[in-house]
Amino acid sequence: MHLDPPPPETVAETAAAVVELLDALHGRGMESLPGGPVPPSQLRALRAIERSEGINLRALAEALGTRPPATSRLCDRMEADGLVRRTPSASSRREVELWLSPRARRVLAEVRSARVRELQEIMQTLPPDSLAGLSTHLGRLHAAIEQRLGPSEGGESQAGQSSAA
Repeated sequence: MHLDPPPPETVAETAAAVVELLDALHGRGMESLPGGPVPPSQLRALRAIERSEGINLRALAEALGTRPPATSRLCDRMEADGLVRRTPSASSRREVELWLSPRARRVLAEVRSARVRELQEIMQTLPPDSLAGLSTHLGRLHAAIEQRLGPSEGGESQAGQSSAA
């Protein structure tokens, strides 16, 4: 007996619902970070800087989909919190480059570890055949999303890490 696949719209709705639940789990975990909570806007910026160390404010604003003045204020807060450092650009005196601090690297590692731990606990409740299928299909979804995003938006996974952190 062959089952017809569900329509893409149905699968997309289910995936969107899962993403919302993952966001809720992620938000819950942010409050318990050892160094205190890091706002989602800062985490997005840190991940963008991590993907392109030395990125300038204009490119960061573009990657985040924000206006440069708002991005500059966000970087002011992150610099004050010891998450990023700004250095003069070697190519232009009018630009600065953004670099992650050791604290930012620890925060990102903690966020990823917490996310993996939480998901491991959830995965342990699933039957083995479901895990096998989920692993295959999530890998395919991951590859499709990476291809859609491209390297400038996080489409290139870092060694051993998902772009989703």
